[in-house]
Amino acid sequence: MPREFDQKTIASINSMARQFSDATILMHEAIAREVGLSGTDHKYLGILIQQGEMTAGELARFTGLTTGAVTGLIDRFEKKGLVSRRFDKEDRRKVVIVPDTEKANSLLRGIFSQIQTKTLDMLSNFNEQELTIIERYLTAAIAMMKETTTQLNENAKNTTL
Repeated sequence: MPREFDQKTIASINSMARQFSDATILMHEAIAREVGLSGTDHKYLGILIQQGEMTAGELARFTGLTTGAVTGLIDRFEKKGLVSRRFDKEDRRKVVIVPDTEKANSLLRGIFSQIQTKTLDMLSNFNEQELTIIERYLTAAIAMMKETTTQLNENAKNTTL
């Protein structure tokens, strides 16, 4: 049976979560514009760097984007020198997308250095117990969002079949 919550507190948390999400999107749009990318391209570049080299098909499956959208994304990254295409050594029909992590980091380093400093300053206002709670919340929220994303991607895939 679900736990009872104070509805005013839940409404406040939901409102703050929406504001946090909006502020995150707007900040990343501004960061992207600063370096000549779109907000979504900036985030997909981050995913590609975190996940490492992969085929366009793998990137499409990972992101839920169509293969056509991924091709356009890769083309834009390649024009900026942020990725290169390389034939798979075992199956030359496959093209592997290789992120240029050094170039991407140098492009974004200044901005993220400032953000990291501000984040550490902000976190210094919390004690260890509070930081543990924040970490626990973020871990659970990320898991819930990944699960929701997987379900929605599966629903979309099943709808198009």
